[in-house]
Amino acid sequence: MNGVAKVLIVDDSAYVRKVFAQIVSRSPFLEVVGAARDGAEALELTEQLRPDVITCDLNMPEMNGVAFVEAQMARRPVPIVIISVANRGSDQVLAALDAGAVDFMQKPTALASDRLMEVAEELIEKLKVAASAPLERLAVPAVAAPLLRVPVVRVGVGLTDIVVIGVSTGGPQALKFLIPRFPLNLPVAVAIVLHMPVGYTAMYAARLNELCALEVKEAAEGDVAEPGVVLLAPAGRHLTFRRSGDLVRAHLDLRPLDTPHRPSVDVLFESAAEVFGARTLGVVMTGMGTDGREGARAIKARGGRVLSEAEASCVVYGMPRSIVEAGLSDASVPLEGLAGAIVEKL
Repeated sequence: MNGVAKVLIVDDSAYVRKVFAQIVSRSPFLEVVGAARDGAEALELTEQLRPDVITCDLNMPEMNGVAFVEAQMARRPVPIVIISVANRGSDQVLAALDAGAVDFMQKPTALASDRLMEVAEELIEKLKVAASAPLERLAVPAVAAPLLRVPVVRVGVGLTDIVVIGVSTGGPQALKFLIPRFPLNLPVAVAIVLHMPVGYTAMYAARLNELCALEVKEAAEGDVAEPGVVLLAPAGRHLTFRRSGDLVRAHLDLRPLDTPHRPSVDVLFESAAEVFGARTLGVVMTGMGTDGREGARAIKARGGRVLSEAEASCVVYGMPRSIVEAGLSDASVPLEGLAGAIVEKL
């Protein structure tokens, strides 16, 4: 958005509200217009103050964070960033994302001011990005039965052996729309990097698995990359591939250590390009930053192909934009048509 974004802070701790207000006030692009101690008060203040973006705690009296997101999205979509204590209430975080929250970040378990200040840069960046999210994209996409009911028929051996997907902000909702639309007999392996804090990817994969004809799981060391299986990189570790006889297996590693994200889309894409060569299809979806650009370059250098999500359907048109502007995208496709576009290139 243009100008200064108005921020509403929602947390039952007066201390946290004060520190977060101090953090947000550091940015010339953000202005704190109010603070609420629970979801019920937040609903009232949102109506009065019309904030451009909201930070929201999960565990609050009167009305918790999930209930607030559900109620606010039913009234008027507003970008909401959930702030949750690490590894507590992971199911609530996912429920808030299901309800329409645009992003989330971890709150330090120790609430000393210096620990809260450690997340200052991340908080400011997430609020700036969320405030720019198109309101029409905040509506939760319907998860229906797979649209691709016709069996996939490939001529000969097809063109692709693996689909690798990179996604960040807006990704949990986008993947819940995309993956269930793959057909049961998808003839290739799928691997995904979704930027998520540690403690959430296993539960998210399990939820996605419940919605899909395919098997979706958090990747483990040695998992076989095979048709019908979707491997989600675990938060905190890179997902790469290694050949083992006639099979290709997943390998998890902390290295490289110098990437902005772990797992990294670039690392996944570069490994896929090295192992699968021209038979790699990369897909870059909604998210901020440029993770995936160099990986897409590696895929193209080996003769593979790359799709990017179109701006019109992105919550944040950052990662896909970097692909397009670098001349690495073979086609930009809205989320609604992305499953079909992927299957067409198999």
